Amino acid sequence: MKTMPSSSSPADTVLVLGGRGRLGLAAVQAFARDGWRVLAQMRPGAQAPTVAGVQWLAQAVDTPQAVADLVARVRQAGGATVVVHALNPNQYTRPAWERENGPLLQSGMAVARALAATLMLPGNVYNFGQGMPVVLLEGAPYRPTMAMGRVRTEMEERLEAATQRGELRAVIVRAGNFYGQGQGTWLDRAMLTGIRRGKLVFPGPLDVATPWAYLPDLAQTFVALARVRETLPAFESLHFSGHTLTGRDWVNALQPLAREQGWLRENEALRVGGMPWPLIRALGLAMPTLGALAALRYLWNQPHRLDNRRLRERIGSEPHTPWPQALEHTLQGLALLGAEGVTPLPARA
Repeated sequence: MKTMPSSSSPADTVLVLGGRGRLGLAAVQAFARDGWRVLAQMRPGAQAPTVAGVQWLAQAVDTPQAVADLVARVRQAGGATVVVHALNPNQYTRPAWERENGPLLQSGMAVARALAATLMLPGNVYNFGQGMPVVLLEGAPYRPTMAMGRVRTEMEERLEAATQRGELRAVIVRAGNFYGQGQGTWLDRAMLTGIRRGKLVFPGPLDVATPWAYLPDLAQTFVALARVRETLPAFESLHFSGHTLTGRDWVNALQPLAREQGWLRENEALRVGGMPWPLIRALGLAMPTLGALAALRYLWNQPHRLDNRRLRERIGSEPHTPWPQALEHTLQGLALLGAEGVTPLPARA
């Protein structure tokens, strides 16, 4: 039997940790649109984004005292019933993940415990390792084969253990590659770097399908689950399906767009190049960020998709923006298209 979302009450308040990040800001916007009272934590000295009705809290969470100070400020603001953990290490490197992810999760758990709030955490597919099946069912065993996958597995096991001890309630929402909210993704860092010159850089074989998470949809999924949080088990791990796309899907959508924008002549085809993986791996020995990227190569070679059947049982249907529309909005956000957009892109078969 499906549990349909109920309307949030005026008393519902969410605290978003890491509210200026890609997922964090998407969550701030989604909860605010849904009528929640939104408190958003950001690092001291950061500039608060303009989002109507959101109260920004410039507060560190890197020490027990900082966490206590944040909890005091949230209580002073009326408390919170949901905490979204969108905190990330300062760098996307193996050392930063091993050093910072655990303490950041501990801080998020401490905040949720103190506020008696449900903790919501984004997950990824790193946990499943190189031997992962094509269809990733909710509840599939974790067999991480790289350091960042082991870090994520340890984080989730620690969180589940805390819920089993009755310390807090938690929901993990697992998703594929993020896109659609800000910079710092595979799109702007690699794939679209040459699009104005008529070139797409694709990290893997063009016929391999992988999952992509349009962040406004993922954030709305957090909202839908927050509405029904009291009906969920103390620990729940769910899959957000998103858009499952191959490299050819990207080519087929971007090629007519590139022609419309004048980046290609009328009958000219989009050029497709690969990533220089051997060079990235070699440079990764001295440059940790490239080393972290090199460890992810298998994800582009191994077809996989996230099965969301249990998520749909919980909220009825997964928020889903049609991919052509999501892609157009993403390209506008990356300043690759004008504010007026373009002719609607062709839908995938």
